[in-house]
Amino acid sequence: MPATVTLDPLGVHCIFSDGSEYRRPLRVRRPVELPGLARTLLEGATDLVHPHGQVDSAGGIDLYLTAVRGFTDWLVEFGFSGGVSDLTRALLARYWRQGVRSSQESALRAMLRCADDQDQILAPDVRAFVDGRLFNTGERYGSHQPYSEAEWARLIRTCRDEVDGAFRAFCAAREQVSSADGPGASLRERTAHHWLVLHNGPDPFVNEMAERGSFPFRQRYGVGLRAVLDPLIPTLDVIIAYQLLFGAYTGVVPDGIADLGLDDIEWAGDEKILLSYVKGRTAAESLALSRQATRLVEQWLDHSAVARRFAPEELRPELWVRFTPSGTWAGERWLAKPATRLSICAWVERRQAVDEDGRPTQMTGDDGLPLALHRHRIRTTHDALKDRSHWRGSRRSTLDPNRSPGVEGDHYLTNTTPAQREAAEDIIAQAQEDLVRRALPPLVLATDEMADLVENYPEHMKRLGLDDNALAQLLSGERDVFTAACGDQLSGLHGPKGKPCPARPWVCLLCPLALFAPRHLPNLLRLRAFFSRQWQQMTTAEFIPVFGPYAHRLDEILTPDRYFSEQALRAAAAEVTDSDVELPLRPEEHTV
Repeated sequence: MPATVTLDPLGVHCIFSDGSEYRRPLRVRRPVELPGLARTLLEGATDLVHPHGQVDSAGGIDLYLTAVRGFTDWLVEFGFSGGVSDLTRALLARYWRQGVRSSQESALRAMLRCADDQDQILAPDVRAFVDGRLFNTGERYGSHQPYSEAEWARLIRTCRDEVDGAFRAFCAAREQVSSADGPGASLRERTAHHWLVLHNGPDPFVNEMAERGSFPFRQRYGVGLRAVLDPLIPTLDVIIAYQLLFGAYTGVVPDGIADLGLDDIEWAGDEKILLSYVKGRTAAESLALSRQATRLVEQWLDHSAVARRFAPEELRPELWVRFTPSGTWAGERWLAKPATRLSICAWVERRQAVDEDGRPTQMTGDDGLPLALHRHRIRTTHDALKDRSHWRGSRRSTLDPNRSPGVEGDHYLTNTTPAQREAAEDIIAQAQEDLVRRALPPLVLATDEMADLVENYPEHMKRLGLDDNALAQLLSGERDVFTAACGDQLSGLHGPKGKPCPARPWVCLLCPLALFAPRHLPNLLRLRAFFSRQWQQMTTAEFIPVFGPYAHRLDEILTPDRYFSEQALRAAAAEVTDSDVELPLRPEEHTV
């Protein structure tokens, strides 16, 4: 069986699909309440482990153990002493209506269903109640609120001070030991501690304390175990600071940071790292690290070198390998697991400080309370505050390729600074104006007479605001560009105001300032020939976004007998040689 219930102590033993083995007691420090009922629920939980169910990890089975502990504790406090068969609808409803987390309610319902499937121990009305809808449906996740700039600065400064201070102490200790030939005569000196840790690792000290006790250990070394290991073996507090700082520099999701290994770090030269990471529910992703993040990884690899050298062989490839002197409940001292939520909250609590004016200086929020540290908010703040000066217009430049734009926007990109909101609104307004301009009909004259322009296009004259002198220049050719006559080249529609328009020749086709006259026909036909050559060498998906709207407008202007006669079009076509040299093109725009 992949999962069984252990009786001494009462708990579970699981073997998951990846071959890993997991053994966990239900209680560690006090006896199990209602052992009969708890055992029945655990038997239901074991039926949910892969391949019979969806549970296939230690975290998944821990959820069911937590649900059993919470339910049995409540039953004892309520005065219940029976088994699963004695449960009633009213009792279950009372428990669930007090605000149990939706995940624990779902876990308890699943265990009761499985237990009843095996032995039919629930009354029919209770079974129907267990199969019913949840009382606690859970909160819907909204968008993550980024930290304020002041909170973000305090977070970065606190983590930076922690990691830099610990690394300086590490380098100083290692330098002292490098010049020593041995531990020295007295084991109570710090240099002796550093020498022993550097050459023997932390395990002998832990074994010695376990065999001799805490008091003899202090008599021999003068300090406790943790003080002996510092600063050569990084503490959990230091690792938490490194991970938070790494997340702030890169914007990588927390589960991607926690599972990093040395083989995920690929050096591209001496100063650049290409990082590969895996999110918990998606495929592999990669990220080119900034200089800050690269230096931080370099510093951590150096800082953890001593600990990594003495770690078990299977943990050395892990990036965040750490040593826990007290060990876990399972007796593990070497770990590569992420810090628990309780450890992070305790880390924040220990770093509360204010200056002489009462202003927060470390891990304190703007409200004066301990900063609510949410690692997904770190990713959100990174996205909200990062420099976008090198943005090139890619619609996927700020989106996670494994999320839909809607999900990414709702959770990470919705909350922006006022300046970013103003910039986004300006982009939206420009896009709307562009759509309106494209909908305007082209301004085409069949002759070069000013009277025809004023008579047939009074609304255009009002919009352009041209005087008689400007109209004369427009019709005489003094304001000609390649494909049209331009009402005002310094208007800034496609570039900075007051500067000559930098638009490419085909952009004039959709510009409201463009006037097309018979003298422009040869160049318009040369542009059509250029579009034809581009169509032959580009796919439809490539051509339409780049040239599609302009080609459509050009076909509208050059439709025979709509604006120009077929005879005029034929005469102009005789001047076209169908070559790139006829157009003012950049090197990358030439056809093959």
